[in-house]
Amino acid sequence: AFIVVGGSHISSVNSRGVFAVAGGENEITEEDVKRVTEAARAISIPSSREIIHVIPRDFIVDSQEGIKDPIGMTGIRLEVETHIVTGATTALRNLAKCIQQVGVDVEGLVFSGLASAESVLTDTEKELGVALVDIGGGTTDVTLFVDGSIAHSVVIPIGGRNITNDLAIGIRGSLDDAEAIKLELSKSHKKRDEVGEEEDRDTKKKDVIDLSQLNLSEELGTLSRKTLTDGIIKPRLTEIFTLVGMEIKRSGYAGLLPAGLVVTGGSAETVGLAQIGKEVLRMPVRIGFPTGVTGLIEEVSSPAFSALTGTILYGSKVSSSSSGGMSLPLVRGVSVVDFAKRLLNWARSFLP
Repeated sequence: AFIVVGGSHISSVNSRGVFAVAGGENEITEEDVKRVTEAARAISIPSSREIIHVIPRDFIVDSQEGIKDPIGMTGIRLEVETHIVTGATTALRNLAKCIQQVGVDVEGLVFSGLASAESVLTDTEKELGVALVDIGGGTTDVTLFVDGSIAHSVVIPIGGRNITNDLAIGIRGSLDDAEAIKLELSKSHKKRDEVGEEEDRDTKKKDVIDLSQLNLSEELGTLSRKTLTDGIIKPRLTEIFTLVGMEIKRSGYAGLLPAGLVVTGGSAETVGLAQIGKEVLRMPVRIGFPTGVTGLIEEVSSPAFSALTGTILYGSKVSSSSSGGMSLPLVRGVSVVDFAKRLLNWARSFLP
């Protein structure tokens, strides 16, 4: 399995590698690209940290910049700009050990911000410059793409769980009740956006939220929709987007993101999120839904599954590239022959 990894221990740095091309007629080969990437990997990091990804951003062949794929070109000096994502060694190893103890081999670790980008962002957005914000339960991943490649990534230790905590304190109820109310507010807001103007005018009169159908553990009486959204949820979302804005400014890419902000993750459908993002950051905001997979995907078509879908796409890419030009198509990283064998064995298990 490929494992999604996140958390506030994740950090990133941009690094440069240089290599002298030694092949015949100075033609750059795949081996040269691997060696120059390894050279960029040689950065000074504490022993308590491990490298998760070394992602080539741009190649420079004899001072010619902006090259995405240098293989086949002629040159003497090959340079590469890379983005390196690192994580705490103990956190990564404990996660891998936990997965292995349930009988699953860890094929690789994938940073959740990078995984979400695989399934949510379009090539045009990456080329223009875009910020992907993956708001999970406890953390928010911020990943910036400039000129088609990843330029900056960071994890902010605040997420959807903080909104739930605020609601629980505001309503003087349990966390489970607060989560149910938060989901109901988001769901009803989505329905109100879909209805016509006349119906919407009627629903606006009903500011009171109906809690009778939520099966709450406590009797909370009646609650004002406006108080919950504007008084409790909005301040926390404003704080999250303010922190995102500070990270974008700190990265130095603030003026290079014309495609704006793409918000995904389990908390992306929180009531009023897109509007608050536009107000705070003064840039276009859209909610990112996962794409790129087909079949029975209704259950995984929400922003909560962006990282999962992206990991499937990432895994299939890695499997196909490491297969040495295998001609068999891949089904989510598994060859058709392996898939057929597994299907046959499963069918045999029903025979007497």
